Amino acid sequence: MSFTLVIHGGAGNITPAIMNKEQENHYTEGLKEALDKGYEILQHGGSSLDAVVAAICVMEDNPIFNAGRGAVFTKKGLNEMDAALMDGSILAAGAVAGVRNIKNPIKLAREVMLHSGHVFLSGSGAGEFALSQGIEMAPDKYFFNQSRYDQWLEIRDTNFTQLDHKGDNLKGETVPNTGHKFGTVGAVACDQFGNIAAGTSTGGMTNKRFGRIGDSPVIGAGTYANNRTCAISCTGHGEPFLRACVAHDISCLIEYKGLSLQEACAVVIKDKLVKMGGEGGLIAVNALGEYDFCFNSAGMYRGMRNSEGKQLVAFYG
Repeated sequence: MSFTLVIHGGAGNITPAIMNKEQENHYTEGLKEALDKGYEILQHGGSSLDAVVAAICVMEDNPIFNAGRGAVFTKKGLNEMDAALMDGSILAAGAVAGVRNIKNPIKLAREVMLHSGHVFLSGSGAGEFALSQGIEMAPDKYFFNQSRYDQWLEIRDTNFTQLDHKGDNLKGETVPNTGHKFGTVGAVACDQFGNIAAGTSTGGMTNKRFGRIGDSPVIGAGTYANNRTCAISCTGHGEPFLRACVAHDISCLIEYKGLSLQEACAVVIKDKLVKMGGEGGLIAVNALGEYDFCFNSAGMYRGMRNSEGKQLVAFYG
């Protein structure tokens, strides 16, 4: 049986004009490391669920991505993270929102799915559950990133929010704003048994207020998996993705209208979402190991690797 792993590290105004060679190398290395970790599990007969979690953990640990260690700062100068995970073989799901000091939020989402009796936990309650499950915690300083912090300082006294990092360079200096980049990370996989899974993790928006939650942890909006149709992980401006129920809508187009994976993704991302003013993209896979990258923004950090020997890491449109 063939197997496939697909990942993303965010979408948006990602063009050669805002990326130098050092940054390109850094993102290439980060994406390849995540692919290798997840692929190794699939190659040895592991589950799609474990591969998705492993790949996302690598990106959560890498501060260039807006998830886990690289999470941006809220209005109050805190790091609040969201994550979701779904098992397409049994339609099981787990999600967390607004969690703090959790080293790998995707691991907590898995614990919610497997051991809480619930699907979605938030804030301090999710943190309490994390402690009960022995989830690894990290102090505030672990999440501190000078360029993210400086970016927040620029807008903290306004009502503006910023969709992920500016054109941060790797020395931690902040360069002029070069447009939107949605730094959510995600992975979807099909294993040797034809089971699929999806996961998404994010630090949200810089300077976000009121405990704002985007689409990433919402099952059916930013994350969804069903063996009969597809596994989806989204990245973009969360509000339109929430309103459009993007991930589940794609699944429905496949199940009820008989569209192919690529056709369904294109209808939602390049037509429906555009009409709503929504920008971003997604990664998708089905139980045959077929995959798709689909985005309506200038670019998306993305990669794939499958059992047929195909590998890809790309940024631009």
